[in-house]
Amino acid sequence: MTTDGNRHVSPYTTREKIARVLWAMTQATLFRFSFHNCYGWRRFLLRCFGATIGRSCVIRRTVRVECPWNLTMSDNACLGDRVHAYCLGTVAIGRRVSISQDAELCAGSHDYAKQDMPLLRPPIVIEDDVWIAAGAFVGPGVTVGEGVVLGARAVAMKDLESWSIYVGNPATRIRERLRPS
Repeated sequence: MTTDGNRHVSPYTTREKIARVLWAMTQATLFRFSFHNCYGWRRFLLRCFGATIGRSCVIRRTVRVECPWNLTMSDNACLGDRVHAYCLGTVAIGRRVSISQDAELCAGSHDYAKQDMPLLRPPIVIEDDVWIAAGAFVGPGVTVGEGVVLGARAVAMKDLESWSIYVGNPATRIRERLRPS
């Protein structure tokens, strides 16, 4: 992005740039090559980089987290294999949330209405008792209501109503989800 046609202006502070490089090295080594069920170790590494991680969270070693200082996970939440948490903006994950393999949480976009397309960092909020199924996508600025099931490969680009089941692209509500007893 440019301001005067020539000069590139980064949306990141020097501190963020350094933190991103250090995290990338840590994630590519200590995080990625940890034993498959060393969940406490990966929680520790994420916390060292500013993430807020609750008790008993399961974070698989193949998870990719961008800017972990923008990630909050409540107790008993799970990030499955190859989940990509693109936390340019804040990503808040509630209690007992399961985010299945290959899902993507994208808290970043660009303002395409402006010539320089500046970076936007709209937050993602995933409330309690949600299941984001395999390969699903949650876009910037989306709130996933309590108890939602977002089906496999579904794409959520707008808020999802609590205790509902969504499928497709764009995600469409197909029915109510009953609360577990």
